[in-house]
Amino acid sequence: MPPKQSDEESGIWGLPEDVAAIRAEISSFFDKLDDKGRKIGSSKYGVYAFYDYDKEPIYVGQTYEMLRQRISRHLTNQRTDAVAMNVLDPFEVAEIEIWPLDDAVTTIAEGERQEFLNRVEYTVFQKVLRESTLGAVLNEKEITPRSEVGLPPSYRQRIIPDSIYRQRKHPDVRIARRASTIANLARVISERDVSSGLRRTLLTQARRLERLAAQRLGELGITSDNKKP
Repeated sequence: MPPKQSDEESGIWGLPEDVAAIRAEISSFFDKLDDKGRKIGSSKYGVYAFYDYDKEPIYVGQTYEMLRQRISRHLTNQRTDAVAMNVLDPFEVAEIEIWPLDDAVTTIAEGERQEFLNRVEYTVFQKVLRESTLGAVLNEKEITPRSEVGLPPSYRQRIIPDSIYRQRKHPDVRIARRASTIANLARVISERDVSSGLRRTLLTQARRLERLAAQRLGELGITSDNKKP
């Protein structure tokens, strides 16, 4: 068998190396086995949370179509609402946490499973809000208050390989990304009749940008006012 040609030699380029490395990390995470020998990403029912490079929670969601499939659509830009509306920038996601729920729903009547998912999602939502330094996440759709439930074991992992983690975490890179996301989200709002939730998300993004920019000034020993000495 002849040796495999490189992208440059074949003239056909595959994914950029950093993108391919991140997708491999995500796949490796989903392939982890639970205590019953099942791949954790294969759970049909589940709730998930995304965290940024400061371990700040940024998004919570639920699925009944398989955790691997739903989360991969978010992170590969395959037209989920959050990505399409510029609510969530996949570049910001450094860690994933999932709560597989297949075992929990087996004892629940099919007609009651959606309500159970909603309760778990609300419970996780409240949990990450308590953990957030801003007391806010980027979800544009309001999660209706419900009675909270006991959460099953979760699985959490960083999805950014060591080889690119430091560059992706650089505050100047993240400031630029956040500013771009805010501009795109503001444009969407200016062109459409949008929900109040989307406007709240714009404010949350602006607060996140301000916080990161202020931290950057502090790191560099720069004062935040414009007063002349």
